[in-house]
Amino acid sequence: MTNKQIVMNFYEEFFNNWDKSVIDKYIKEDYIQHNPNAETGREGFRKFGDFFLAMKPHMDIVKIAEEGDLVFVFFKCTMGNGSINKVCDIYRLEDGMLAEHWDVVEHDVGGIVAKHDNGLF
Repeated sequence: MTNKQIVMNFYEEFFNNWDKSVIDKYIKEDYIQHNPNAETGREGFRKFGDFFLAMKPHMDIVKIAEEGDLVFVFFKCTMGNGSINKVCDIYRLEDGMLAEHWDVVEHDVGGIVAKHDNGLF
């Protein structure tokens, strides 16, 4: 299985099916987190999952690319309250598991009126 497929499966199982039991399957114990709002390590991700999944997110992947051990995911994240975030996650994989994470997030983009017809996604 490619790194890209691993990440796609992770998004579907964890983020869209809200299945926290898959954390041990996908997240390395020494997972390195670069988002300042989440703790590092698998247990840090578990805490993040408890908080984040309570908001009932749904991820619609718009683009996904793989280069070596890195996977880039650009997606629309619709929260249970209807707010929409525009996100790019970057993962480094090691031994078939997520080992490191960076992200860029535009929060609550649902009300943005663009100055063009290209769309936000």
